[in-house]
Amino acid sequence: MKTWSEATAFLAPGDSRVFDLWAQVYDSQPNPLLMLEERSVTPLLPHLSGGDLLDVGCGTGRWLTRLEALSPVSLTGTDSSVSMLERARAKAHPNTKLEQRECSTLPGENASKDFILTSFVLSYLNDLHGFVSECARVLRFGGWVLISDMHPGTAAKRAWTRSFRVKGEKFEIAVNSRSLEEIIAVFEYYDFELRVLIEPSFEEPERSIFEDAGKLTEFEELAGAAAIYVLKLQKRRPRSTMTAYRRGNTPLQLTNARIGFGPTTLRYGALLIEGEHVASIGDDANAAALSLNLSDYVLLPGLINAHDHLEFGLFPRLGRSADAPSYRNSPEWGEEIHQVHVDTIERYRQIPKTIRLWWGAIRNLLCGVTTVCHHNPLHPQLTRPDFPIRVLSHFAWSHSLALDPHLKEKFQAAPRDRPFILHAAEGVDEESRNEISRLNEMCVLDERTVLVHGLACTAHEIALINRRGASLVVCPTSNSYLFARTLSRDLLNSIERIALGSDSPITADGDLLDEVRYLYMQTGAPAKILQLQDGQGRIEKFGVADLIAVRSHHNSPARVLSDIAFHNVELVMLAGVVQMASPHLYVRLPHDLRSGLELIEVAGHHRWIRGHLQSLFAVAESVLGHDKLLLSGRKMRYLGTL
Repeated sequence: MKTWSEATAFLAPGDSRVFDLWAQVYDSQPNPLLMLEERSVTPLLPHLSGGDLLDVGCGTGRWLTRLEALSPVSLTGTDSSVSMLERARAKAHPNTKLEQRECSTLPGENASKDFILTSFVLSYLNDLHGFVSECARVLRFGGWVLISDMHPGTAAKRAWTRSFRVKGEKFEIAVNSRSLEEIIAVFEYYDFELRVLIEPSFEEPERSIFEDAGKLTEFEELAGAAAIYVLKLQKRRPRSTMTAYRRGNTPLQLTNARIGFGPTTLRYGALLIEGEHVASIGDDANAAALSLNLSDYVLLPGLINAHDHLEFGLFPRLGRSADAPSYRNSPEWGEEIHQVHVDTIERYRQIPKTIRLWWGAIRNLLCGVTTVCHHNPLHPQLTRPDFPIRVLSHFAWSHSLALDPHLKEKFQAAPRDRPFILHAAEGVDEESRNEISRLNEMCVLDERTVLVHGLACTAHEIALINRRGASLVVCPTSNSYLFARTLSRDLLNSIERIALGSDSPITADGDLLDEVRYLYMQTGAPAKILQLQDGQGRIEKFGVADLIAVRSHHNSPARVLSDIAFHNVELVMLAGVVQMASPHLYVRLPHDLRSGLELIEVAGHHRWIRGHLQSLFAVAESVLGHDKLLLSGRKMRYLGTL
């Protein structure tokens, strides 16, 4: 935190003098950040007796005595400064080992530690990836990393610096500014799971330090502002495939279901899953397989959402009130919300993107979507084998004509065997309508092209799209909210290649099932448009086992889908693994299939979902407030595990 007078010397963290100088006064100069950190971190220390612990950047040993109280099998403190370590030695127990070393090489053999603490260190590191990879190397599976540091957002906003005074001279230390999102993403890349994120602000215990320094006004100005952050992450075992969740990869049989084949055909039978795929469909039961009884249920292929922006899953709707004039086009909406709703946008962006992407996936999972076309860069989180839905990557894309001056070049450079997706004709004005002819003139309209929205299209534009063999993804509720209209049913019926997308909650009603009410869509249509090759969108032998179960008495899959809401979807399987189950089906699941499922409440309905839901709730609620989490307008509550 910035000290009370101007700096006279600047030092880099790698300068050997910097921490040796600071060691002379580190324990004697009052620091409200350290006081706040001690209050915040102490409750998060591991509850263990024994274990091998490591304090990286231990400094003068502030935390060593607390870690010694945990009765570890071994405790090691490291620091780059000899002077810091000398002061730590005077405090620490003789059995505590202290080593001078940089953070790029941590002590210990592979998988030799249970817990790593690093206090006010990360912002000094030039190579964050190198440090995190070392943490991953020395930690055992299930081990923890606990991190604290100055809050990067508040530090940037208030121009805080790291500085100290020695003999009347002030020294300022250069730091690396990284967002929380970036830090968390790096840890997740190395197979760490975020379990706790808190961003505490100064409170009454720190008041006296500000008051003694004559800075009481600054204390009052900082009320409610995050002064530090604390992360607690757990190392998890990498999972090579989704089937790792099913013990021993035992075949699973779904029995007594009415199985949907196309829009009009239901047939009773048993479906056998081996690995990630459907092994057989028939009437005979397999006594050697695990079994799930789906009597009273219709079994359908997992739904395909042809258009979403997953990172906005938690966002509320952003736009004008119902009594205000509608927008003319999407650029007008985009410019306005970044002025009118800037505070809301900034608030939700405080939730790390990795966490927001998970909530976007859960929004889809709850309504039976197993495959999503995410119209944004492919974040590494979306490719993890334990991500709860299938996110497509085999396509090229641009945002739109309005926002991408290099659209034509991207299209020409894109592989010929992949779809090319872009927003187009998203509005009601002449400029929006003309986008289709402009794309045609640019030679960006052919059988690869997948246009999203197309609201401004007339029969003339639809005919052109059909002649070129292009496809259209429609998002009815999003268009209705922004522009007070959707494409007419006659126009929709005239489109030869058409699919549905939910868009994000920023503009949409709820989920993909809310869009289906506007237009029933065969699940095979988006599979063909998006060139899916593994059997998504249909139930067939050797196809991927992406399946949903719905309680319904209708006689055709088309009627089932047209009438259901999210709470009617009671089972979702991805590659043969149960990702979601209602309480009614949870009790039918073989015990081997229940492991890893956690219970939540969605708008009064209980669902078991696979994932670290407790940490997802904790991170989101640390920003939005306890019990304030809404997903597509539906209240969410975490209920726990058995």
